[in-house]
Amino acid sequence: MDEVRIDKWLWCVRLFKTRSQAADACHKGHILIGDVAIKASRVVKEGEIVEVKRNPILYRYKIIGLPASRVSAKLVPQYLEDLTPEQEIVKLDLMRANINGQRDRGTGRPTKRDRRMLDIWMNEDN
Repeated sequence: MDEVRIDKWLWCVRLFKTRSQAADACHKGHILIGDVAIKASRVVKEGEIVEVKRNPILYRYKIIGLPASRVSAKLVPQYLEDLTPEQEIVKLDLMRANINGQRDRGTGRPTKRDRRMLDIWMNEDN
């Protein structure tokens, strides 16, 4: 297969659960090729680098193959190569560790004071 639309390729290689989600990401400017936001109808070719913005990180993939239809998870490495820098993955791990001010198991619900401290901590970024 010589030509595949970017929204279809994103869906086929399981980067998005549905093709419409992939198309929406394109329309919102979350899919880049060569630092340019692209439309869902853009035809992709082997060897191109696709960047997918998903807060807080930017994933980078190299297109290795163009599948005709959605492939199983085991076959995905035949169609893309993950080029995401390690520092981006670390950023994601840090976000997961700090989400919603995790509490130790068995400490119960937060007290009024705990809640105030959590609100102050969460609003420091603003």
